Amino acid sequence: MSKNADSNPNRRDFIKASGKATAAGALAGVALPHVHAAVDDTVNIALIGAGGRGTGAAHNALSVSAANGPTKLVAMADVFEDKMASSHNSLSKRHGKKVDVPAERRYIGFDGYQKAMDNLKEGDIAIFTTPPGFRWVFFDYAVKRGLNVFMEKPVTADGFGTKKILESNKIAKQKKLKVGVGLMCRHSKARREMAGRIADGELGELLLLRSYRMHGPVASARSLPQKEVAQYRDLEEVRWQIRRFHSFLWASGGAFNDYYIHTIDECCWMKGAQLGDPENVKQTSWPIYAQATGGRHYRGNYVDQNLDTYSVEYHFADGTKLWHNGRTINGCHNEFASYAHGTKGLGIFSINGHWPADAQMFRGQTPNPAQRKWRFNKVVNGTLIKETDPYQDEWDDLLDAIRNDKPYNEADRGAMASQVCNMGRMAAHTGMRITWDQALNIKEPFSPNLDKLSLKGPAPVVADKDGKYPVPNPGQMAFKDAKGDTYYKEY
Repeated sequence: MSKNADSNPNRRDFIKASGKATAAGALAGVALPHVHAAVDDTVNIALIGAGGRGTGAAHNALSVSAANGPTKLVAMADVFEDKMASSHNSLSKRHGKKVDVPAERRYIGFDGYQKAMDNLKEGDIAIFTTPPGFRWVFFDYAVKRGLNVFMEKPVTADGFGTKKILESNKIAKQKKLKVGVGLMCRHSKARREMAGRIADGELGELLLLRSYRMHGPVASARSLPQKEVAQYRDLEEVRWQIRRFHSFLWASGGAFNDYYIHTIDECCWMKGAQLGDPENVKQTSWPIYAQATGGRHYRGNYVDQNLDTYSVEYHFADGTKLWHNGRTINGCHNEFASYAHGTKGLGIFSINGHWPADAQMFRGQTPNPAQRKWRFNKVVNGTLIKETDPYQDEWDDLLDAIRNDKPYNEADRGAMASQVCNMGRMAAHTGMRITWDQALNIKEPFSPNLDKLSLKGPAPVVADKDGKYPVPNPGQMAFKDAKGDTYYKEY
C-alpha cells in the first residue's frame, strides 16, 4: 500500500453524490451501477507504538460495533522488534483477517511513524501509543497528511509540547479531522450522567475536589542503572530510555503525567473544564496555579527521575481547590478514586479505578448509604443496569464521528488536561508555586528536537559516569535568564 491508496470507491462519497437525486423507493426495479460491488468502506489503521497500550487500543479499534465498522490494521511501527512481534501475534490471533500487516509494513526505527502513516489515505486513522513526549511530532505529520488520529494520554510532557499540539490542532480543526484522546473516562456513561447532574446543580456549589492514585511502584517508573540490567546493557541509551519511559520526564512527564492524569482530569471535568483558551486560562474552568510537596523514599540504587509521593493543591479562579495525592510505595494504604464536595452533598465520581466508576451522589459529606440520592449502577425491574467499557466506548464514539462526519476533536482538551499535570508536577519538583503561564511558557523544554532524534545521537538526558540521572531538587531549581527574570527547572 502507499499514500496514494485512495483510489478505491468509497460508499460515503457515493451516497453523497447519488442520494441527492432520488428517494430510495424510486429506485425499485432499477439496475444500480456495478460500483456497489466494488465499494470498500473500510477504515484503515496504522499503529505507531506496539506496546501493551498500543495493542489494547488497536484491539478496541478492530472491535468497534458493526454499525461503525469495518476497520483493518494495515501498518505498524515501533523501535523494538520484540514488541512489534508480540503485538502483531496477539492482534492476529484475536482478529484474523482484520490484521493485514505483512513484514514489509512493520517498520522498525525512528522514521517508522512516517512510513506507517504513508500507508493510509485521507480519512483513515493513525494510533499514537508511543511514549507521550513524541505526540507532537507524530500529530503534526498526521495533520499534514489529512489523517484522523487517536492518541493515548497524556499528549504532552511539558509546556513546549502542549503548545505544539495546540498549534497543530488549529490546522486539524480547519481540515475537520477527527481526533480522539485516550482519556476514556470522559466516555464513561456513568461519569457523563454525573457530570451533567453536577452541572445542573445537584451538588450545589463545588468547594473541594479530591483526586487519589496511591499504590505500589508501577510499570517502568523505577529503573536501575542501565549497565546493571543484562537485557538492556547493550541498548543505545536513547532506546533504553524509551524502553523505561516512565522513568524519564522528557519521554512521558514521568509517572505523574501518565498515571495521575485520569483522576485529575475527572476533577477538572466535574468543575466544568472542557476546552478554553490556553493563553487566558482564568476564563476557563482549568486550575490557574498549583503548589505541591513530594519526596523520594527507599530509593536504593534506582536512577529514575520520579518522586515517590506527590501532594498537589490546585487553585481555580473562583477559589475552589483540587487536592491530588499520588504515591508509589508498597505496604501503604491504596486508593484510586475521585470525589467532589459541594454545598448540597458529596459525589463519588470514580471509586476503584477506571471501570466501573460506580458513580454516586449523597446528601451530606460522607458516603452514607442511607443518604445516597443517586447511583448509576442500579437494579431496574430485576435487571442490574451497569456501565459499559469506556475503552471500547471511546472507539465507537470516534468511528461513529468518522462514519457520519460528526464534529469530533479532543486534542485541545487532551492538551489542557496534560498541561494541568505538567503544572502540578513542576510545582512538586521545584518546590515553588507555579502558575499556568509559567508552566506553559517554560524557558527550557525537556526535548525540543525530538523530531530529529537519532539512535546515534545523544539522548535528551544523559547519565553520569555512575549511570545516574539528574533528579528534582525542590527549593534549588530557580534560575535567572538573560533579562534577570526568574524561571524554574525540574532537574
